[in-house]
Amino acid sequence: MAMMRAAATATVTAGTPRGLRGLLFSTLSSSFPFNPPPTNQEKPPPAEPSTNLFVSGLNKRTTSEGLRDAFAKFGEVVHARVVTDRASGYSKGFGFVRYNTLEEAAAGIKGMDGQFLEGWVIFAEYARPRLPPPPLESNGSMYGRQ
Repeated sequence: MAMMRAAATATVTAGTPRGLRGLLFSTLSSSFPFNPPPTNQEKPPPAEPSTNLFVSGLNKRTTSEGLRDAFAKFGEVVHARVVTDRASGYSKGFGFVRYNTLEEAAAGIKGMDGQFLEGWVIFAEYARPRLPPPPLESNGSMYGRQ
């Protein structure tokens, strides 16, 4: 009888968390109101093919010349620009490359998307046109909303 009671107790305690860590995390995980982000968000439509490419995932030390040299293997690069931070002068992690023709731009995407540049994996895709800024609200006050 004592053996059965000990076995039942061992079974119950084996399933419950032991120690402070188990108590803390079992308490947090059971009552924490975590709402995961919605998974059914609409993805923006793919950009239309153009000669302008958007390149993301750049190293902070990547320069416009380095970006031009990397993409020049796939065609004539008309313009290459790494977007930089005004204060530090380092790359913000993205840039733009403009080719002479659509065929060269497609070859640039095929050749450089998912490749390493200066130790970082970069992503290349057709650039989307910049959206116009939203109209400013005017309520007659020169100091903004009141």
